Amino acid sequence: MSSGWEVRMSSSKGIPYYFNASSKQSSWDAPTELSEDQIKSLPGAQYLKNSSGGGAGTITASHLLVKHKDSRRTSSWKETNITRTKEEAIEILRGYQLQIGNSREKFEELASIHSDCSSHSQKGNLGPFSKGQMQKPFEDTAFALQVGEFSDIISTDSGVHIILRTA
Repeated sequence: MSSGWEVRMSSSKGIPYYFNASSKQSSWDAPTELSEDQIKSLPGAQYLKNSSGGGAGTITASHLLVKHKDSRRTSSWKETNITRTKEEAIEILRGYQLQIGNSREKFEELASIHSDCSSHSQKGNLGPFSKGQMQKPFEDTAFALQVGEFSDIISTDSGVHIILRTA
């Protein structure tokens, strides 16, 4: 009796994901209806062996990005020509930090509305990633955070960010 689920390797991210061939549903997270033993016996489960666990493996994080005029791309889904300075972008994020406090819900709300990243449509969720997939300052900060912890404001070529490590 097959669950319809299998493990596939993402060609864009180079990490495994779960795909249900019957429903065409895909997910970065293991299907909740399957036990650990069932997951280990799925077709493609060998892809999971090299990617699980924290530390040097794969993590999941969300972010709130504010771009500025010196960002790598000076446009976003909400602004076609970003002209603010880096200092102004940092001040905007400082205001968001005050609103967020330690609230994941508030972070997700603000990321949905204000982030200059296309991940705004997923409440800032970037999905799982491994070392070498993100810009170095972002990667170093995200991997150093504990699950549930927020970063201070960091700067990358994309702009300035607040990061929340989620897994």
